[in-house]
Amino acid sequence: MNDTIMNVPLFPLNSIVLPKGRIPLQLFEPRYIDMLSRCMREDRGFVVVLLREGAETASKAAFYDIGTYVRIIDFQQLDNGLLGITVEGERKVSVVRSWQQDDGLNLGDVECLLTEAESPVPEHYHELPSVLRALFRHPVVGDLGMEVNYEDARDVGWRLTELLPLDKQEKQRLAELQDPLERLDRLQELLEALEQN
Repeated sequence: MNDTIMNVPLFPLNSIVLPKGRIPLQLFEPRYIDMLSRCMREDRGFVVVLLREGAETASKAAFYDIGTYVRIIDFQQLDNGLLGITVEGERKVSVVRSWQQDDGLNLGDVECLLTEAESPVPEHYHELPSVLRALFRHPVVGDLGMEVNYEDARDVGWRLTELLPLDKQEKQRLAELQDPLERLDRLQELLEALEQN
């Protein structure tokens, strides 16, 4: 993937996905079925951005400008007749400019953010990998088939950001951080707050 990608489809969601993370999606709107066909045909991905306000199915939606470029790794027809896909995050990106096609599909020029530096999980954050292991025992999470390096601060921070029950503004703040240790520090604070409630 180049440093600048022109004309990438944007997919606003109420969920977040980060590099190496996976998320299942159900597609039923024509704009997204067309997007999927084009992505498969051209062997390219799209960018998942978190909704700032509005619904996932709304024709107009406000979204954050830091998201994740994802690729489709699996798709199938679901029992409910909808098309199900699983996407995996590749790189965090910044949406430099966005616009909407006539069919309601959001497009944007995006720029790749610097890849976060690999970093071991410091000893004083030993509880965070344990929490993540517990979350991965949940069948829905396990079914996604994600691989996690529990000793890499990036992996631990990214997966906890996706999986913990935090409000979406907090998830976005964590996603936008470029320092894995700063993210772990904030996650530790948030976990302590969750435990006290």
